[in-house]
Amino acid sequence: MPKLKVGLIGLGGIAQLVHLPLLNKFKDVEIAAVAEINKNRLDVVADKFNIKNRFQDYMAMLSTVDIDAVIITTPTIHHKQVAIDCLRAEKHIFVEKPIARKYDEAVTIDEEAKKNKRNVMVGMNHRFRPDAMLLKSLIKTGELGDLYFLKTAWAREQSSREKWMLKKAESGGGVILDLGIVLLDLALWLFDYREVYSVSSQLYFKSTKEVEDTAVAFIRCKDNSVIGLEVSWLTKPFKENMVLSLYGSKGYAQLNPLKAFKRINDQFIDLSPTGSRDEKHLYAKSYENELRYFISAVRGDYAFVSTSAEAVYRMSVIENIYKSTETKNEIKL
Repeated sequence: MPKLKVGLIGLGGIAQLVHLPLLNKFKDVEIAAVAEINKNRLDVVADKFNIKNRFQDYMAMLSTVDIDAVIITTPTIHHKQVAIDCLRAEKHIFVEKPIARKYDEAVTIDEEAKKNKRNVMVGMNHRFRPDAMLLKSLIKTGELGDLYFLKTAWAREQSSREKWMLKKAESGGGVILDLGIVLLDLALWLFDYREVYSVSSQLYFKSTKEVEDTAVAFIRCKDNSVIGLEVSWLTKPFKENMVLSLYGSKGYAQLNPLKAFKRINDQFIDLSPTGSRDEKHLYAKSYENELRYFISAVRGDYAFVSTSAEAVYRMSVIENIYKSTETKNEIKL
């Protein structure tokens, strides 16, 4: 099988720590080229991974190098334009979360993908955690019954220490677009993307000025199921912690660690898998599974998931979370 040729645009932390090491490990992938506006970073990273084709201008990369797909790991402010240019160059793309700074930018990217008959996959690696996939399989087989309540929380430092993360014009938002969007996607995915009816939220700016550092949201779906969401960057004294609890008519489950119980009459049957791995392994494996899936989808082996269409829907919920705090009202979608 010929190697799939991948280009990568943006050589920040996640590219250096996650994408490039994993792609370099895949035997069926060639890192054909990289692009990064910072010349020093470009040369240091390209030398480290022995990448010959390197560009400060990603348009030059798109026009001169034979590439099958592009991974976009730039700051969020550039996602919209870079994605559009890649799609017009007829490349399938993987873009790290969030797809863009706001809803209308997500719509533009999705429309461009349809126009050029190319696919967009958005980085939502928690779907690809082995424990999350096991939980999804329990749900699909009906072991937990009809799901009606999910609550999830994540407290950790911001994903990047770069200054653009705290500038609303460049990032689009704070902890909601950093951590909250990942948990929202995980919740909606476990709920089979059922339709959201309304959102109510409260955002806080305790250590920041332009973007929120803590957020609480209550999301009501049209079938009366509910999602509770809490995220914060204020974690200095504490260990990072992501938790999720899920309740169904026949049982309940949780992540971190994965545990599941099915109720039969007055007894609870333990469905929890044995040999659960630690959080660090699960997190690392999620990125590997995600990138392997993207490569397989580009080859045509699987249908694309976490698509730009789903991202548009997610961003509509996110936009109304912000609107709810601004207006101090529950917002109907």
